[in-house]
Amino acid sequence: MNYEQARAYAVNVSRSGSILGLDSIENLMHELGDIQEQLKIIHIAGTNGKGSTGAYLERVLIEAGYRVGRYSSPAVFDPMEVWRINLQSMSHEEYADIMGQVKCACDRMVEKGMEHPTIFEVETAMAFLYFYQKKCDYVLLEVGMGGRTDATNLIRKPVCSVITSVSMDHMQFLGNTLTEIAQAKAGIIKKDCPVVTILQKAEAMVAIEAEAEKQHARLYTADVSKVTVETETLKEIRFDHPGIGTVTTRLTGTYQVENCCLAVTVLKEILGIADRIIIDGIKNTVWPGRFEVIGEQPLFIIDGAHNEDAALRLSASVEKYFTNIPITYIIGVLADKEHKKVLEAMLPYAGAAFTVMPDNPRAMKAEELASEAEGIMERLWKERAGKPEKVQGTENSPQGAGVMEPLPKVSACSSMKEAVQLALEHTKKDGVILAFGSLSYLKEIRQIMQSD
Repeated sequence: MNYEQARAYAVNVSRSGSILGLDSIENLMHELGDIQEQLKIIHIAGTNGKGSTGAYLERVLIEAGYRVGRYSSPAVFDPMEVWRINLQSMSHEEYADIMGQVKCACDRMVEKGMEHPTIFEVETAMAFLYFYQKKCDYVLLEVGMGGRTDATNLIRKPVCSVITSVSMDHMQFLGNTLTEIAQAKAGIIKKDCPVVTILQKAEAMVAIEAEAEKQHARLYTADVSKVTVETETLKEIRFDHPGIGTVTTRLTGTYQVENCCLAVTVLKEILGIADRIIIDGIKNTVWPGRFEVIGEQPLFIIDGAHNEDAALRLSASVEKYFTNIPITYIIGVLADKEHKKVLEAMLPYAGAAFTVMPDNPRAMKAEELASEAEGIMERLWKERAGKPEKVQGTENSPQGAGVMEPLPKVSACSSMKEAVQLALEHTKKDGVILAFGSLSYLKEIRQIMQSD
């Protein structure tokens, strides 16, 4: 197969959808010699923070001299970034070669009367095969969804399991309560293998502790409350960690200290990496698409906050960094996400909102999102005004006196380029534009800004 044929095959396989469960991936990996059992894997699950935590681990391990494979999805800026070795994405030639080997294994399964694996199973098998053939010292393996029944969970003896922040997401598959979702994530905990987590909400923590006890797995908890933040700006966060001293991260957003502390616990307590290497590696870590500044005057930020918990964390960053500054939003979401809760968290800070429809079959139409946003904005405006009717120039402003701010503008855009142009026209040079929601459209936003 060449690259174009391999991509066409992937598109064709993806049409069959996804199925939770391990039978198919186990059969596929058996056809490939079960080589995943020979890899040293750090398995990462959680609702938010998997990417950032993985980025910290990846960079520090590389600086410690290891060859590090990383499997994470979805891709944000390049389809090949799902598979990386020492920060380098898989090449088109490597993709075609590995996909060809996995396709042959899939064909053998079908000949034996088994179902063809799903696209996520195919891509997971590609990760195992690629990292095995390239002789990686460590593999950072990110769960696709949930944990217990995720295709990545066929591994039996990870170096450790890592569970980032757990919150409500993918309820149609994982459960309707935080306990059920945490139990699904905790399914990656393996017998006698250590597990590291942050200090979770009570229900999630109980579920993780119960699974760790059941599996006789030693549980390490990264408690961010023991950390002292010294400085926090849009460019970096500096904090004092009780275990290794002063740490600086260039990944900003109030939630990054938590992700960083989780990575530090894995690196120090499980892998025994020297403090100086950890500190240097964290300082050199970058992870695009997470509170990333892509433009100045006005400040232009992109962030992949796509569920309620991520939106609440993002809103905390907005409130901290941009107090009393109305934000111009560009918003695109998937219809099967908790978009209303995301909007409820973010719109109190809005000066205007331009909605878009990401290039994704699950995307919500821009017009529908705009209508939903407008309804929430109007309610928030009335609450601030203190009156049921729209009245301007009253003494009911948020500050208690003076002129009431006008109802923020909401517009549905037919393209990403239109949204960027309108946002730039609407926003003053000292203002802020924030594009957030589905990761799937941030690449196009960034490309538009770079072309201008």
